[in-house]
Amino acid sequence: MRADHSAPLRLDSQGWLGSPAVRRPSPNFDARPPGAAVDLVVVHAISLPPEEFGGSGVECLFTNSLNADEHPYYAEIAGLRVSAHFFIRRDGELIQFVSTEDRAWHAGVSCWRGRERCNDFSVGIELEGCDTVPFEPAQYERLCELIAAIRARYPSVRDVVGHSDIAPGRKTDPGPCFDWTQLRRVV
Repeated sequence: MRADHSAPLRLDSQGWLGSPAVRRPSPNFDARPPGAAVDLVVVHAISLPPEEFGGSGVECLFTNSLNADEHPYYAEIAGLRVSAHFFIRRDGELIQFVSTEDRAWHAGVSCWRGRERCNDFSVGIELEGCDTVPFEPAQYERLCELIAAIRARYPSVRDVVGHSDIAPGRKTDPGPCFDWTQLRRVV
């Protein structure tokens, strides 16, 4: 599926995208703290199994339906309770797991601009990818559209950063193959 540019992406008042996004609700979220303003977008990269693309592993992980017997790596992570607001596949397909009004569990132990617990004030976007393979043009297109929609809904967003920026030493994603120059040129 290529990015559909027929209409701009738009978040509704409940924090959900309509078409072309696919909705796959995750149980791994909770309410943001009272008064928490969304002012950060965190870009991640994930592939399950590691460095393999196109399967259902990420969706299964974020919906607590990962079968530990399907792959040796899955046995190590099957008990994790994590999510992100969005997942962008290699072909630009966009899946939403959590409303942007809620706190997805994507950042873990994190800090940005002196504030800890980045999940409280951020939107998490996972790209299907890894540290060793460049991302696809369709992913950058969709990511730019998505960030524009997030900024339209939350004008307080001032930073777009990588997971590695908010959890240095603990996380490396989106990794050295992510083209920040290309993203910043558009965003």
